[in-house]
Amino acid sequence: MRYTTKWAGVSALFLLGLIPAAQAQQTGWGEGNKLESTEIVVEKNRTLELPEANRNFQKFLIQPPTLGDRKVTYRFNEYRLPEHYINLPMKVLAIESEQLSKQYGNYVKGGLGNYGTFYGQGYFHNTRNDKSSFGAQVGHLSSAHGPIENSGSASSYVQGNGELYYGPVAVGGRVRYERDQNYFYGGSNVSEVDKNSIKQVYNRFLVEGHLNNLTDVKNIFHYDGKVGLIYTGDDYNAKETHLFGRVETAYDLSTESKIKVDLDLAYTSLKGNDTYGRGFFKVRPAYALKMDRLGLMLGATIAYTGDTVNDARKFNVYPALEANYQVIQDKLTMFVGAGGDLQRNTLFSLSKENPWLNQNLQIADVNKGLEIYGGVNGSISKSVNFTGRVALQNYRNLYFYNNSVTDSAKFDLLYDDGVTKVFQFFGQLTFNQSEDLRLGAKVESNNYTTTSLREPFHRPDMIATAFASYNLSDKILLNSELYYISSSFGEITRTDGTKLLQETDNVVDLNLKGDYRFTPRFSAFLMGNNLLGSKYQRFVNYPTQVISFIGGVTYSF
Repeated sequence: MRYTTKWAGVSALFLLGLIPAAQAQQTGWGEGNKLESTEIVVEKNRTLELPEANRNFQKFLIQPPTLGDRKVTYRFNEYRLPEHYINLPMKVLAIESEQLSKQYGNYVKGGLGNYGTFYGQGYFHNTRNDKSSFGAQVGHLSSAHGPIENSGSASSYVQGNGELYYGPVAVGGRVRYERDQNYFYGGSNVSEVDKNSIKQVYNRFLVEGHLNNLTDVKNIFHYDGKVGLIYTGDDYNAKETHLFGRVETAYDLSTESKIKVDLDLAYTSLKGNDTYGRGFFKVRPAYALKMDRLGLMLGATIAYTGDTVNDARKFNVYPALEANYQVIQDKLTMFVGAGGDLQRNTLFSLSKENPWLNQNLQIADVNKGLEIYGGVNGSISKSVNFTGRVALQNYRNLYFYNNSVTDSAKFDLLYDDGVTKVFQFFGQLTFNQSEDLRLGAKVESNNYTTTSLREPFHRPDMIATAFASYNLSDKILLNSELYYISSSFGEITRTDGTKLLQETDNVVDLNLKGDYRFTPRFSAFLMGNNLLGSKYQRFVNYPTQVISFIGGVTYSF
């Protein structure tokens, strides 16, 4: 009871102390507001005792709610802002989609020049289409006069081609006809003969079909096949029929390796005074591996020819080995290899190279035996690329052109009776700053060592070319080419049977072409050939035109 009374007194004193404090905050402290002296007793040994609480460990059970059918009603009200609800103070500008440039799939051009020259060309093709591509081309170039009497020439062609696309598969073909007319003006008394008696005309007809899936990047098997027929005839009753087929395949084993198999088949029949046929077969299986910086190709070439010239070897096996290593990633690559090949020769290809061929030629395939090569390629920058290559080659039945014994105005095919060794160097440097400026130079040197021939007739030791193109604001287009061909040799047989070795000229020739666009559809052009005025003979007894010009116009539609 004593403890209770004391705590009640302490509480009463505490409450009585709060009252004047509250009043002091309202009226302030003054002389009339003083605290009375008070005695407070605090006992520190007091112990509070609380009764023991009862604990209940029983879990509360919550009954799950009772599920029942509940019908939910949805409303599909369409809410729209009223028209012109927001009055925008400015106009919103939409980004206009980029328009594709206008394409003209057709053009015609024509021009005239000195030497009685007429030039015409036409190109007709469909425009953008992801289902098909088809078109036609036609061209003609003729000169009524040449460097000497009876030395005019004419060349014409017409071609049609088409291709259909079935997803990643492309199937197509082309048909082409060519007519080349020249004169054997390399004789000594050419001005005194009937012009028609020295005329030579080649008619060539080609039909070809192809099938490939090269654009199918998801497929691990790629193929590219081609079959065709080429017919070649001349004014001296030569008739050649060449059937050919080629298939290139590649099977990806992984992202780093693949298997490649190339197959060539051909049969060539040539009719003249004699008729003979030549079979041809070639297959090259190879395994290619691409690692981090190292690339390898391991394979072989197996080939067959039906030739009989110089007791040609029928079956041939060549290595197909190559290794390349990126010394500097994407900048410099070194490569070495060993290979060989059998190359089909035809009247079609030879007559394009030399239009003054003799009649009743014995044509043989070129057998490139073992070849050891090496080199480098790469880029100095994004614009500058280079390639350098050296090779030691061994040939059998490598052909050479030489003046005929009976008529020096015509050329026979000669073959080295043995192995022709060639040390070859090739180099190329190109600069592509953009689509507007391109520069480049390339050189090829061949050092021939023959077995039975006196000289490598009409095969120059060096051919060098420098070229450039410039596009000035799509208004003026300029193209130039400067090339050098070293001298070669031909052998003339005199009437007494003696032979005279005659050297041709070194060829230095500059060609220029310029186009000026008045409108995207209409332009004018001017072409100049042999602008340095060099009087040279690429083949013995056959001088070429000195300076020639052709000027004309082009219209696109």
